Amino acid sequence: MTKRALYWAPRALGLLFAVLLSLFSFDVFGEGYGLWETALALLIHLVPTGIVLVVLVIAWRWEWIGGFLFLLLAAMYPVFFRGNFHWTAVLVISGPAALTGILFLVNGAYRDKPHLDSRST
Repeated sequence: MTKRALYWAPRALGLLFAVLLSLFSFDVFGEGYGLWETALALLIHLVPTGIVLVVLVIAWRWEWIGGFLFLLLAAMYPVFFRGNFHWTAVLVISGPAALTGILFLVNGAYRDKPHLDSRST
């Protein structure tokens, strides 16, 4: 994997994960709420997306912190819902968050590692 791909992969995956979470919020439109109830329900459903975007902004600058925060988000989902969903739902939500966290940590470790210049030998 090139340095450029390793840099951009977790960032793109984090954005795609935020989009995925946003798609789940559209179910409020089929609930038959009025305008204000629908707006409030949509806002509440978009809170996880906002959290992911805040973590992504942190991870963009500080890969180590962001990587651990994404792993924390991945671990919090099954704990928070305590088995009320099928394991595939947990995989769909926790999987991308964990992968994003791992990629941020790998990128942070790669960037912090001193690289030998082959011309100096």
